[in-house]
Amino acid sequence: MSILMQLLQGGWNALLEYLSAHVLTCLVPAFFIAGAIAVFISQASVLKYFGPQAKKLLSYSVASVSGTILAVCSCTVLPLFGGIYKRGAGIGPAVAFLYSGPAINVLAIVYTARILGFDLGLARAIGAVVFAAGIGLIMAMIYRKEEPLKDSVAFDALMANPESKKWWQQIIFFAVLVGILIFAALKNWIVTGVLLVVLGFILWRWFTKGELGMWMKETLHFVRLIVPWLLVGVFAAGIITTFVPQDIVTSWVGSNSLFANFTASLVGALMYFATLTEVPIIQAFMDLGMGKGPSLALLLAGPALSLPNMLVIRSIMGTKKTLTYIALVVIFATITGYIFGLITQ
Repeated sequence: MSILMQLLQGGWNALLEYLSAHVLTCLVPAFFIAGAIAVFISQASVLKYFGPQAKKLLSYSVASVSGTILAVCSCTVLPLFGGIYKRGAGIGPAVAFLYSGPAINVLAIVYTARILGFDLGLARAIGAVVFAAGIGLIMAMIYRKEEPLKDSVAFDALMANPESKKWWQQIIFFAVLVGILIFAALKNWIVTGVLLVVLGFILWRWFTKGELGMWMKETLHFVRLIVPWLLVGVFAAGIITTFVPQDIVTSWVGSNSLFANFTASLVGALMYFATLTEVPIIQAFMDLGMGKGPSLALLLAGPALSLPNMLVIRSIMGTKKTLTYIALVVIFATITGYIFGLITQ
């Protein structure tokens, strides 16, 4: 009974620390940004660049950063991936999109930098973009002879409607939102207050009540979708810190060996992480001695893969291509984690 109470106390303490330290200054602005991206940036205008008529440089560039716009988890991205792949996207851009969807989630990148450190957040962002393009290009090269002829007609439905906001208005709007996120995290309340006033003026002059209503609705959708799982993840991280012996963590993933990075990559690929839950769990393992290299390896492999995710991918593009994709993610994550560990030692 005493062991159970210790575990519950560890989870509760972690939850209280998280709520007091990170919600207001980090997650609240990030949720509003994610909601704004979902409403005011057309996902269809992104997906249309994966068609057979798109130039490769443009196609892979858009696919590699599409996660910042979509903000989805490894399972939510699957219907989108299946749709664009079946409707004519080449396997390269489609796989790049499949990886980037959950891996470059704007919420996850910001949260990683805030909780685990700027270096890991930046490395995760850069690594995810490079991974998406690199894995997509390799898949396209390996299976180029198996690719059927693609028909651009199937992509006509992905054309977006004209945007209601001018490009410079969107840039200013999102720049102010990002500024609020940054300066709130730095606890510079004067600059944050000024930016909030500017945001209020922008919303008054440029947006209709209907648009603001859609923004709030989408923001609340992200809150309801993510926060319950995130709180469970934080609670579980507190239990891990209390329960898992430190010597086990240090012996398996405490060093920066290739084995440690491979272990972290493989574990991350097999586990399912709801959006953002990987961050507090990795923080708990880092507190127990997990190295920065393996931490990055897990961050790069975990959100993009899981056992349920693998089964669905197999049903879409077959066993051979799925196994190739999984192997590439694990290998890329292992090597990247190892290099990052060497740089940060």
